[in-house]
Amino acid sequence: MTSGYPESYYAATATAWPPHPPLKGDVTTDVCVVGAGYTGLSAAIHLAERGYSVTLLEAERVGFGASGRNGGQLGTGHRKDQRTLEEKFGKEWAHRLWTLAEDSVATVKGLIADHRIDCDLTPGVIQAAWKARDIDWMKEEVEHMSREYGYDKLGFIPQKDIREQIGTTRYFGGLLDRGAAHLHPLNYALGIARAAEAKGMKIYEHTPVTKITDTDPAKVHTAHGTVTARFVVVATNGYLKKLEPRMARNIMPINNFIVATEPLGEDMARALIRDNVAVQDTKFVIDYYRLSPDNRMLFGGGENYSSKFPRDIAAFVSKPMLRVFPQLADARIDYAWGGTLAITMSRMPDFGRLAPNVVYAQGFSGQGINMATLAGKLLSEAVAGQAERFDWMSRIKVPTFPGGTLLRYPGMVAGMLWYAMQDRLP
Repeated sequence: MTSGYPESYYAATATAWPPHPPLKGDVTTDVCVVGAGYTGLSAAIHLAERGYSVTLLEAERVGFGASGRNGGQLGTGHRKDQRTLEEKFGKEWAHRLWTLAEDSVATVKGLIADHRIDCDLTPGVIQAAWKARDIDWMKEEVEHMSREYGYDKLGFIPQKDIREQIGTTRYFGGLLDRGAAHLHPLNYALGIARAAEAKGMKIYEHTPVTKITDTDPAKVHTAHGTVTARFVVVATNGYLKKLEPRMARNIMPINNFIVATEPLGEDMARALIRDNVAVQDTKFVIDYYRLSPDNRMLFGGGENYSSKFPRDIAAFVSKPMLRVFPQLADARIDYAWGGTLAITMSRMPDFGRLAPNVVYAQGFSGQGINMATLAGKLLSEAVAGQAERFDWMSRIKVPTFPGGTLLRYPGMVAGMLWYAMQDRLP
């Protein structure tokens, strides 16, 4: 177990990561990266590979936030499907966005392969139809992605077959994405950190940033030191807090929750998910789950929009889990935890510049493993003066939340609760 992380199955099974000291004193570097989640780590390793000196500041520990606590699903595409993107941006831009999405998955898999990151990468994700009306668009999706994008890794699963693959009667069918995968999210983050450190990156943990000056060079302030840098990459996502109001108005932090059962044994595990794929459903507040290598059910379900987690996370998540798998009623819950992610109004990520030499990306809206990793790569390109792909994303302006950071919660919470209520209707 790696210390200094919230208790979770991932922390309990993480590869060793030694503590790194906080920043004390003044440092000069080419690039200062703020935040050691997927975005910051990906930016750091891609910048280090380009020959930049990189200093990374993390308020807690590497992968402490959503990057080390999520459902572990490496999805394909963007948070919005391609047909929606075509309607919103036109076919040319939709195809550019698909090219980026394909690169996002390839980048994750490439980092894992190139640096031999031991993170249990396993192929296959099923999107399961919660309602009968989902079937028509799923069939159309398979045809559309094959015809318009040449993507042949997506297949429709009829109801009779999905009941053989997943041990529940809740679903009306589904989509199997053979290009998607699942993995141990914290070990993936720690693996990138090790590789980046081996290339010269300097990491300071337990070093919250208090201020970033829009100067050239920029200066990043902490409680006990400063970093003077030619460029700054802000990669805080749902843990931005009050650091930068210009970014905060574009995102809203929300909390998701996961449980891990006791080991269930090989026979029970295969009865729940026959082919060891990950699963997510089509509800607004989705259920997402998969099996661990030691045959635990890792089930994510439920979210809240508060600064606090539920008092009893195990009971909170067990309710949706038992709706899908009542046969787990007697299974012991060994771990229960939550994490904070950032969503945008449009559910597309927010890329931008705070100054010519200060860039950021945030708001991955639940599509973080692939999109945050890609974001770090695009941020490194922008720093290096090759900003074409970064600009593709930054031109997609996300709307700010009504009422700004102070009043965004009441309206959004009411709307999200309304959509969540629809999940319960036939």
